[in-house]
Amino acid sequence: MDFLNSVLGNISDFMYTYILIIMLIAVGLYFSFRTKFVQFRLFPEAIRVLSEKKKDGKDISSFQALMISTASRVGTGNIAGVATAVAASTAIGGYGAIFWMWLLALIGAASAFIESTLAQLYKHKNGDEFVGGPAYYIQKGLKSRKLGIVFSVLLIACFAYGFNALQSFNAGSALKYYIPNYESSIWPFVVGAILALLTAITIFGGVHRISGLVSAVVPIMAFIYIGLGLYITFTNLDAVPDMFAKIFKQAFDYKAVFGGFAGSCVMQGIKRGLYSNEAGMGSAPNAAAAAEVSHPVKQGLVQMLSVFIDTILICSTTAFMLLLSGVPIDENLKGMDFVQAAVYNQVGSFGPLFITISIFLFAFSSLVGNYYYTESNFKFIKESKKGLFVFRCTCIIAIFAGALLDFTTVWTVADILMGLMAIVNLIAIVLLGRKAIAALKDYQKQRKDGKEPVFIAENTNVGDPEVWNKEHAKKWEN
Repeated sequence: MDFLNSVLGNISDFMYTYILIIMLIAVGLYFSFRTKFVQFRLFPEAIRVLSEKKKDGKDISSFQALMISTASRVGTGNIAGVATAVAASTAIGGYGAIFWMWLLALIGAASAFIESTLAQLYKHKNGDEFVGGPAYYIQKGLKSRKLGIVFSVLLIACFAYGFNALQSFNAGSALKYYIPNYESSIWPFVVGAILALLTAITIFGGVHRISGLVSAVVPIMAFIYIGLGLYITFTNLDAVPDMFAKIFKQAFDYKAVFGGFAGSCVMQGIKRGLYSNEAGMGSAPNAAAAAEVSHPVKQGLVQMLSVFIDTILICSTTAFMLLLSGVPIDENLKGMDFVQAAVYNQVGSFGPLFITISIFLFAFSSLVGNYYYTESNFKFIKESKKGLFVFRCTCIIAIFAGALLDFTTVWTVADILMGLMAIVNLIAIVLLGRKAIAALKDYQKQRKDGKEPVFIAENTNVGDPEVWNKEHAKKWEN
């Protein structure tokens, strides 16, 4: 196992050090400038369109699509992942990892806007539901079904098996606080079985059960979690200035940035930032495509909000709880151990109990949200009811197995799969970005003219004319 972890670690370090760090920042900056920083300029507009109602009871609203993508984003990575980033890089500036996580989110929000707008432009009507995502806009926009299949395979491997195994593992690790010798007990089997059973019940109910469930659960658990973070922050206000000073100082400290670069605060911040907010990864567009909206840009704006919700709110909440807790940062601490020690130090025995419950809720919502992504990509590769049934069963098995795996192996495999997926998607959105920008210009022109934007493909020569036709427009104009 040590040899395997070493090989996987070297692959991950090379990918992030020499490829992804450059691509993520370069693409994010490119689209920030091309869209005139849409993530800041149209932030109020994103809030406005979030309340737009669906026209058909069978459709998924913008808000429901946002909740599905947020459910996937807001998972155990927001808790255990942030703690892992801070602890792993603490020897050379753990506080600085938070800054780089923030920066990736602010820059990456532009990439998130582009990829989700593209998902809407090239979505596909499948029965009563819309499906789409990178595989579809690669096939329709780049005219390459083979590359679309490559992306779908990577996404399925990443989310159905890598990320869902990781969610299951992190959920189980929360019980270590209460159960001595957890790894050698029967409890990993119990946790894996419970999560697998609950997920099975949900996913066999279809996309609308998924959207209904997560749109109800995600906001509640997020608000409660943020509330705990605010309580700890306000009870330690005297330490807040010093915390921010350390975040910015260590973010730009030479040793913290370049020393042992693969394990530096920069790389830890980028890895956990990408895993957490998924901006540019190509996952959220799969949920974005399912929404019924009058204009593709509306869902691009709404999905852009999810990046801010995830990183600026949820991840910052975790970071503040850790850094203000008074618990010494130990690079050997595993994610959940660090979080539970921190909250116990601040709020007593209630803290670890709340975190344990939260981690299960976060994990479950992510398991469901992640599965939603994989199903649409499985159907992209091949429409088969029998095949889909078998696939669902393998997903359930992966969730069960994840609770039994090794900490280092699970995180590293997830990082590699996430990186490969992001590389394919980033290349695709750079090649197709002008189409999303054309849609953005059309949206802004209609808003300037005092109209509620309605998109017709033939007016801009971008998008799928079979979806974005005059019949679709009439539904919204009426």
